[in-house]
Amino acid sequence: MTTDTAHRYWNEEWRRADATSKWAKAEEEVLAHAARLPKGARVLDLGAGIGRHALALARLGCTVDALDAAAESVRIIDIAARAEGLPVTARQGAMTELPYPDAAFDHVLSWNVIYHGDEAIVRTTLAEVARVLRPGGTVMATMLSARRLPVERARAPGREISRNTWVFDGEGDKVHPHYFCHARDLLALFSGFEPISLVDREHERPGTWHWHILAERL
Repeated sequence: MTTDTAHRYWNEEWRRADATSKWAKAEEEVLAHAARLPKGARVLDLGAGIGRHALALARLGCTVDALDAAAESVRIIDIAARAEGLPVTARQGAMTELPYPDAAFDHVLSWNVIYHGDEAIVRTTLAEVARVLRPGGTVMATMLSARRLPVERARAPGREISRNTWVFDGEGDKVHPHYFCHARDLLALFSGFEPISLVDREHERPGTWHWHILAERL
């Protein structure tokens, strides 16, 4: 069963998005870490959406590759990067098969992306992230917290299709599989990395718990 299918939903969302979208503003946490990267650092924005982080990091002096499984994402980012003359290369591809050589990047960012699939998808993706990062390079990612699961179950009927992986009835991207985890599961998944920080944080609405992890490639 293929479980990394949420890009089908997001492709249509990106088609409708504009500068007023909440997905158009870069996160301060992302920018703060990027400001500490050396000028010219090689960065992969994995699951780049409409390019809010890829473009912002390029403006800070990074050389950015933006990868997304949604074709509309790539189109939008390419137009924006060309318009500003930014060093951003947008490409369509799966997070489980990163089209880059070993140790190609100094930093990988993946904001609200890696949990779109079952545990096998998550493990494969993190192995690919480790492969394309140089030793000592950093990864910043968010993952769905198990603390959020009761909130989702109260909102809509759902079922666990495999370990920690849920789908929910109704509208939105959670009709596609999502992976929710406790800290112990997350740290086991990130076994190829040394954690620098790990925080369970609510996003824009009460109950929208996400793990925020910053880690170094071993």
